[in-house]
Amino acid sequence: MSILEVHDVSIRYMTGDFKEIGLKEYVMRKLKGEYHVNEFWADRHITFTLKKGDMLGIIGTNGAGKSTLLKAVSGIMEPTKGHVRRQGNIAALLELASGFDGDLTVRENTYLRGAMLGYTRRFMDEMYGKIIEFAELQDFQDRPFKQLSSGMKSRLAFSIASLVQPDILILDEVLSVGDGAFRRKSEAKMREIINGGATTILVSHSVQQVRDLCTKVLWLHKGEQKIFSKDVQGVCDQYEEFLGEK
Repeated sequence: MSILEVHDVSIRYMTGDFKEIGLKEYVMRKLKGEYHVNEFWADRHITFTLKKGDMLGIIGTNGAGKSTLLKAVSGIMEPTKGHVRRQGNIAALLELASGFDGDLTVRENTYLRGAMLGYTRRFMDEMYGKIIEFAELQDFQDRPFKQLSSGMKSRLAFSIASLVQPDILILDEVLSVGDGAFRRKSEAKMREIINGGATTILVSHSVQQVRDLCTKVLWLHKGEQKIFSKDVQGVCDQYEEFLGEK
């Protein structure tokens, strides 16, 4: 049984000058037929399904529509066309600093992020020590979040997302941040999550990371779905050949 179904998802952005010209001028231009809106389709006709324990790697060059697709999958935005069906709870780590308050302490932000993910205070009390230990921030618990380096912020964000035992875990380029030792620890945690039955989606510019971790792969190009396959090695070979020809 599928835990995540993405069916014919298309996402459109509308761009125009409404905010710049104001309501009155907008109405006047609309009446005269002089108001124009531009459409941009970030993703077109994306379809795939994932079962419990699958790990999907999404590859593609900049502008392929990867991050936009993740926002639709995680429920941050609704597709213009098509639908997304999910089973269970989702932890989405799309931007390192999202969901954090720079003026709150590391401890306070940990509980804040947990609450945003829908977890109880009791559960976070039980998990807090493990989260801080995994993030290697034992000496920074009462420091304001804004004083942390980008690597520390990414460690905390990843630790919260991966240790709260989500049914679906979505990661956008987070395993590429931090030092080599933490990247190796993060990848080991990812394997543990997969073995535990969680369904995971990873966007990464590291083709080797996708080869090493993922059981399925989705290749996007300029918003279009080129390939969705279980043949991770074969698709990665094709993608690297494509990159070499550019």
